Amino acid sequence: MPEHTPPNTASAAAGAARGDIGRRIAQRRGELGLTRQETAERAGTVPSYLQYLEEQSTATPGTGVLIRLADALETTVTALRGGNADLPPGVGRAAGHPELVEMSTEECRARMSTHGVGRLATSTSTSTPTGPVVVPVNYSVVDDAVVFRTAPGSAPASAAGHQVAFEVDHIDEALSRGWSVLVRGRAREVTEPDAVRRLEERAYSGPWAGGERNTWVCVDLADITGRSITVR
Repeated sequence: MPEHTPPNTASAAAGAARGDIGRRIAQRRGELGLTRQETAERAGTVPSYLQYLEEQSTATPGTGVLIRLADALETTVTALRGGNADLPPGVGRAAGHPELVEMSTEECRARMSTHGVGRLATSTSTSTPTGPVVVPVNYSVVDDAVVFRTAPGSAPASAAGHQVAFEVDHIDEALSRGWSVLVRGRAREVTEPDAVRRLEERAYSGPWAGGERNTWVCVDLADITGRSITVR
């Protein structure tokens, strides 16, 4: 039996969202810390085919292959196909014996290190005319501070000079566990040329929203706390 359906015979009604299945497979494999060899062995296929799926945007694996891959990656076919992309995380049921655990400062720093997407919460002093706001931003951790680029005059930019809260979290849908880290501190705009150049060189990722977002805002990691949900 062939491992994949040729692209010219695949139907949109029956198949997956073309071009993104491979990226979801690779991402989930990375989350579990699995190599291609290990994933292939779990799914009963070969590493070269897994490489093909991950690297070829036109790859359209059949349902049987997706079922085996979903099982190997401890997820669902729907998730690999992107069917949950427009849903908020955490729609699954709680685990049987969850436990809420306070994380140490070192663990909090490790969880939010490098970069990702977090939420910036501004108080009434920096809010819009209709009240406080919470906005997502693509952030990096540089020199022990949360930094992000935004547009001049935007809600994130107006946070500069005020106390803010910044939150990062992760949800593991398959195991009904996750963690969250909360940072409180004073936001400041970075304008000094050498400091801006350093951020441009060391920040890991740019804003997904695109556009002219050249205002750098920094939040020092002064007060940092976090909690995790584990399963016994």
